[in-house]
Amino acid sequence: MPPTNREVRRPSAGRLGLLDPNAEPNLASLGWADAESADVLWALSRAADPDWTLRALVRLRESAGADWAEIDGLIRGDRTFRGRLFGLLGASDALGDHLISHPASWRLLRDTAPLKSRDDLIAAMLATVGAVKVPGRRDDDLLYRAAVTGGAAIAALRDGYRDLLMVLAARDLAELVENEPTLPFAIVGAHLADLADAALTAALAVAVATVHPDSDPQGRLAVVAMGKCGARELNYVSDVDVIFVAEPADGASARLAGEMMRIGSAAFFDVDAALRPEGKAGSLTRTLESHVAYYKRWAKTWEFQALLKARPQTGDMELGYDYLAAVSPMVWEAAEREDFVQDVQEMRRRVEENIAPELRERELKLGRGGLRDVEFAVQLLQLVHGRTDETLRERSTVDALAALTVGGYVGRDDGANFTASYEFLRGLEHRLQLRRMERTHLLPPPDHEEAWRWLARAAHIRPDGDRDAAGVLRAELKRQSARVRRLHTKLFYRPLLDSIANLDADAVSLSDDAIVARLAALGFLQPQNALAHLKAMADSSRRGRIQTILLPTLLEWLSETPNPDAGLLNYRKLSEELRDVEWYLRVLRDESVVAQRLMTVLGSSNFVAELLGRSPEVIRLYSDGATGPKLVEPSPREVYNGMLAAVSRAHHRDRAIAVARAMRRSEIARVASADILGMMTVPEVCAALSSVWGAALDAALVSEIATSVVERESSRSAYPPGAPARIAVIGMGRLGGHEIGYGSDADVLFVCVPNEGYEDSDAVRWANQVADAVRTRLGAPSVDPGLEVDTGLRPEGRNGPVVRTLAAYRAYYRQWAQPWEVQALLRATHVAGDEEIAREFLHMVDETRYPDGGVSPATVNELRRIKARVDSERLPRGADPATHTKLGRGGLSDVEWTVQLEQLRHASAVPALRNTSTLESLDAIEQNELLPAADVELLRAAWLTATRARNALFLVRGKPVDQLPGPGAVLSNVAYVAGWRGSSLDYLDDYLRTTRRGRAVVDRVFWGE
Repeated sequence: MPPTNREVRRPSAGRLGLLDPNAEPNLASLGWADAESADVLWALSRAADPDWTLRALVRLRESAGADWAEIDGLIRGDRTFRGRLFGLLGASDALGDHLISHPASWRLLRDTAPLKSRDDLIAAMLATVGAVKVPGRRDDDLLYRAAVTGGAAIAALRDGYRDLLMVLAARDLAELVENEPTLPFAIVGAHLADLADAALTAALAVAVATVHPDSDPQGRLAVVAMGKCGARELNYVSDVDVIFVAEPADGASARLAGEMMRIGSAAFFDVDAALRPEGKAGSLTRTLESHVAYYKRWAKTWEFQALLKARPQTGDMELGYDYLAAVSPMVWEAAEREDFVQDVQEMRRRVEENIAPELRERELKLGRGGLRDVEFAVQLLQLVHGRTDETLRERSTVDALAALTVGGYVGRDDGANFTASYEFLRGLEHRLQLRRMERTHLLPPPDHEEAWRWLARAAHIRPDGDRDAAGVLRAELKRQSARVRRLHTKLFYRPLLDSIANLDADAVSLSDDAIVARLAALGFLQPQNALAHLKAMADSSRRGRIQTILLPTLLEWLSETPNPDAGLLNYRKLSEELRDVEWYLRVLRDESVVAQRLMTVLGSSNFVAELLGRSPEVIRLYSDGATGPKLVEPSPREVYNGMLAAVSRAHHRDRAIAVARAMRRSEIARVASADILGMMTVPEVCAALSSVWGAALDAALVSEIATSVVERESSRSAYPPGAPARIAVIGMGRLGGHEIGYGSDADVLFVCVPNEGYEDSDAVRWANQVADAVRTRLGAPSVDPGLEVDTGLRPEGRNGPVVRTLAAYRAYYRQWAQPWEVQALLRATHVAGDEEIAREFLHMVDETRYPDGGVSPATVNELRRIKARVDSERLPRGADPATHTKLGRGGLSDVEWTVQLEQLRHASAVPALRNTSTLESLDAIEQNELLPAADVELLRAAWLTATRARNALFLVRGKPVDQLPGPGAVLSNVAYVAGWRGSSLDYLDDYLRTTRRGRAVVDRVFWGE
């Protein structure tokens, strides 16, 4: 800071913030090395970059020549001129270079008159190319003919535009002086838009002279500004989006429009017509009738959102206003379109996906808490309520926010605060762009202190206490961004609850119809029902007051799920079921990550929502632990051991089964939640579910055996004490492969070995009783998910005994095993009961399932015959074989039969193939080069895709379903749960493409085609 008392000696370079070693010689060359220059030097020290400013002044002295004496006198005596010059040179290298290369332009900085009006700017730009009005045109038809064309015209336009831009920037960047207040953001944005209008009017004049050198154009051409230019809130460096309307829309009009774009892009800024109907693939010019026809029939929601900013810019202004009058009514009907919400959500996703992960924290425009958050929210509110309230039909974000505030759709404080945040962020955006006159929205890297210091000083931010300017800027940016992050909630959801609960007399008050309209715009297909749920939860009780605080944010998260209506109903039901659980609302209030994850799950799966109502402790696992999400912390082995330990503490078989089923329910809820939230891969989900299924079987078996033994001994039977036999449960099918899905049965074989003192018949009879009891109790109807224990893969199928001795299995497989039974044994593994017996059983069946030399050609043909029968007979009537996840083309059955055929052929020679997992077998097939790596990858992708889809179908439908639905809401829900965040039609295309490629491999390998 300058001293309070004038110093006799000139301040040193270091005290002025000049770090350049050449600073002292440069000051001397300017004649500022004496004490009389102290005021000038203190002003220099306040420039955004004093060193750069000083070097630029030295260059200006050299280029100005004899004029330097006059410039130096103004710097010393005119604080306004000095503030403009130092502000410009310190904050904009590019405009400083322009001033230095055009030294006569310095006189423009002396002008004390107000900024030029739009008409004056147009006149100034037309004068740079000597343009005159095309004869016969109306006053409002801004069609001129330039006196020069080609490179000379572009150079003249560029210089004239940069001069006018420099005048604005100098006033915008100037240090505060008494006679020069800071330019408001709205003034800067509007002047830049006016300057763009003038620039394109002049570019059109050059285009007329280029395209029609010998005659005047006959048609009419209107240029309509879109985006920030249309809203008159333009950046210093920005694309200028335009749409052309022509009568007639012929080749001549297209050439004129194209030439105007080429000239404008070369001289000023990128002129972009990509917002026209059909985008870059569409005609550059269209008639008004053609525009209207397109918007009525083909336009997407985002195109109507873009039309919010449309404004006639230049050319035939009457035609431009006719265009606006024709398309504007359609803008205000867009919120009634069926695909309105889906289009809006897709647009939001695209914005987020376009940000590189490493740049998200630096994105001033597209990042969280950035400019797009404000603009998007304001535009959505306009589209929702502007249908009935014409006062909201404003183009600029600031004016629209003001109208929303006056209309009572946004609270007064909220409107003022968010306007201030928006203008602050836009001001920083302007400073970032001015440095090198480049289009950028990126804040400096976190560790680039010099860049942060420059940005803070360019934005006129000063040190505060022990924080330097950069530190103050960082803190202010964090505060403003956090406020903007709450914008969507504050503008959309808070007023809903304020209106329902009447908590704040000064808050926004919306009618029920307005609340319903807003809920519909947020994706609620049954907004009346949603309103009823909100009223029921946001009552006057203590819990209701907490809900009123929570619900705005929860509604925002619910609106991003595939089924917000079901999600809100699920949340209401869950809250009512957990009314007496004291920690429930507290956790949601204090841990936002838990609340957000819970809303994602509730809006995705009714099945999981019901499980959570009976297993609320799972909700507490939605938080993060020291090493990551708690939902994925327990390993399958830990879950298995925990279930057995809990069951062992039960004193009755019914209690034991209840404990096992309850723990299984909780585990399904935990795994399904982690699955929906994208925390577990498909193999991890299958392994976790398989472990839970196995643990439930083991727990039920142990409990039933213990109870049976007690009952036998208490009856004083003649049999020896203890169990008549040892029992092992062999997992088959998906259970054996550790590939269980949510809706899978538990395919098993029961094996027993008589204990000493018991005949085989007695042992088998008792073991059958135990097995039947286990199956019955686990599969009994209950509010919990049932566990069907299926023994259909046993010898002789459903006609054979449920339990056999080890010796009986050995005799059967050696003499009678059918090809399908041999194939089924490939999945056999121990899942419950006596491990020693299971090991003996598995060693015994190895000679059957891994035959020396592989299976015979006759067996291969028999397996193909069976597969053909399965495909034709078991596919449900009316099912689509292209999208049936189990039996469809390239589905689970295709891939698994192909892998199992390779196991039957090669497992005797390749030990790595002797495992029960499809994916691990595929890895072994690839590593041993039994199939090309590309084929293995196609099979793996098909299996994972089909499994993921099948699991998602269960979570959405709540029951085993194998058929993917057609396009619609259910498919969108399935796609979301399967981890797909794009269009559901794209998901379906991806599924079809992946399984089709997998089927091609199946045709070659399994069918031998």
